[in-house]
Amino acid sequence: MDRFTGLEVFVRVVELGGLTAAAEDRDMSPTMVAKHLRAIETRLGAKLFVRTTRRQSLTDAGRIYYAECRELLERLRAADESVSVLQSTVSGTLRIFAPVTFGSFGLTPRLAEYLARHPDLKVDLTLSDRPADLIDEGYDAAFTIGPEEDSRYVVRPLRSYVIAMGAAPAYLAARGTPSRPADLLNHNCLGFSYWARQDAWRLVGPDGEELAPIAGNFRVNNGPALLQAALAGLGIVLQPEVLLSESFAGGRLVRLLPEYAAPAREMSLLYVPQRRITPKLRSFIDFTLAAFGPEACVQ
Repeated sequence: MDRFTGLEVFVRVVELGGLTAAAEDRDMSPTMVAKHLRAIETRLGAKLFVRTTRRQSLTDAGRIYYAECRELLERLRAADESVSVLQSTVSGTLRIFAPVTFGSFGLTPRLAEYLARHPDLKVDLTLSDRPADLIDEGYDAAFTIGPEEDSRYVVRPLRSYVIAMGAAPAYLAARGTPSRPADLLNHNCLGFSYWARQDAWRLVGPDGEELAPIAGNFRVNNGPALLQAALAGLGIVLQPEVLLSESFAGGRLVRLLPEYAAPAREMSLLYVPQRRITPKLRSFIDFTLAAFGPEACVQ
């Protein structure tokens, strides 16, 4: 017989003063209540009740066992209540994984707003351009750029990851402004180490997609470093809009070839399927969709 149920039955028999009342309280027959009591006495090798024709009372062993059982059940109830409170409030630590550029320039500036809404929550953000394993590494959610084919995850599509092109006014004053993709070959185009091709940029324009040959004297494996090189007047940069947008707005970079764009990339939020999503994860999913979802306003 179930040991935990037996403890609950025994405590209710004592508190309600008899088998019949305990049976009604537990929605079981008096015979089943008696079986639970006999099972406990057999396991302990001791009598819990002194039974007479008129009443039953606890033995010394029964009184000790009742006090211990009642304390144990109270502690279990308190533990259940603690978890229930945790599950109904946005609290604890949320572990998030994101690519470096998006995480630094897109996500992090919006987290102040998110954490202000949830003062009992902490965010532990990891930035890396490698793929994340949410299950083995224990992340609650991860952002990914590009197609996601891992069937272990729930994939929530976000708005496209837009790529833009720009250069500093001083550079353009010295070298001229390209008016078509073919002009890029006459400019110093700053290279990103992770691109599959270093001799051309793939652009989509009014006549469809074309491969624009490029050349340049600087290459680095970090988007923010490319931005700094462009701001210093070294050449033309092609990087995510989220990285360049502030410099465009402030006039420190000039947007180039606005009728052309590198193909936008898919961006998604990933998380592991759960029978019950925790409040902290639910709040982050809602925040992400509002800030970066397909219908979100670009800031």
